[in-house]
Amino acid sequence: MSDVAKLIQKWHASFRKGTDFDSWGQLVEAIDEYQILARQLQKEVQSSNSSEFTEDQKKTLGKFATCLEMRSAALQCTQSQEDFKLEDLKKLEPIMKNILTYNKSFPFDVQPVPSRKILAPGEEENLDIEEEEDAAASAGSPESFPHRVPALQGTLLPRLPSEPGMTLITIKIEKIGLKDAGQCIDPYITVSIKDLNGIDLNPVQDTPVASRKEDTFIHFGVEVEIQKHLEKISKGAAIFFEFKHYKPKKRFTSTKCFAFMEMDEIKPGPIVIELYKKPTDFKRKKLHLLTKKPLYLHLNQTLHKD
Repeated sequence: MSDVAKLIQKWHASFRKGTDFDSWGQLVEAIDEYQILARQLQKEVQSSNSSEFTEDQKKTLGKFATCLEMRSAALQCTQSQEDFKLEDLKKLEPIMKNILTYNKSFPFDVQPVPSRKILAPGEEENLDIEEEEDAAASAGSPESFPHRVPALQGTLLPRLPSEPGMTLITIKIEKIGLKDAGQCIDPYITVSIKDLNGIDLNPVQDTPVASRKEDTFIHFGVEVEIQKHLEKISKGAAIFFEFKHYKPKKRFTSTKCFAFMEMDEIKPGPIVIELYKKPTDFKRKKLHLLTKKPLYLHLNQTLHKD
């Protein structure tokens, strides 16, 4: 078997693995597999040294990667009205198996993934040793990095209407403690609510970029309105806070660490919660503290009840 045949066979096995997870309801595992395969396909598409595939075949592989991303995004967003369905994705299997002889038009009107980094879950960890270099490089003009996509204004949502007997939650993100706080570029926090299977129960919200940095603290001072009444949040769910920052040398936004708050911790007043190493473990099964130093995420909660 030739090297390219082995590569296609590997891609096909990964595709089947992802769609199997998807059909079994193991959505977190499906998302992981789709993102890994999307990155592998994009790497091949962008490789200037590759002569294994024609330009048309590379374009088809790029569109395939787009569809994998669309399905991955659909699984992560329960609010989407235009989901890319599993049945749609499965229609692409013959293309993957027969990419070298496929000569029909692509079944979906999509464009290849643009030239950019797609990091599979956990791959960021291999890049940590370069983090200090990135921070040093960022001292120059930010205009020299046109592809950056930080959450400058954020995507925070207004408070829900009150309902009799129901409790609304406002969480003020005060600050986060990090040993290299001053080196983080365009830092912001993504807030979500996940059930025990890591599935979103709520629209995901991003804070605006932090207001200031001071010593080992990054200050936010922003209020996040949780988009679900406390009484309607399923048992075992947790509110997650993912701290993200921009890496100019690689032109992507990276998750540095995360924290979470379980339902029994939702009480009025201030709370300090621990920080954990990435990748974010929404199932809360393999948790590793970010540091032994006394550095935490500082929050203040307000409960509103009619």
